Amino acid sequence: MKLRITLVKSPIGCKPKHRRTVRALGLRRMHKTVELEAGDSIRGMVRAVSHLVRTEEM
Repeated sequence: MKLRITLVKSPIGCKPKHRRTVRALGLRRMHKTVELEAGDSIRGMVRAVSHLVRTEEM
């Protein structure tokens, strides 16, 4: 199963750890989308920055 992850809020004012997590997910700009395999590590990263991203299961 894959996840479609879209960055909907800027990580500028967030903690540095959250900014690094967004970058590690492959999100570089606002409103850009990546599709990643839904493993445990990816789901954990998405949960940590859930206030910044929107996710959809594919």
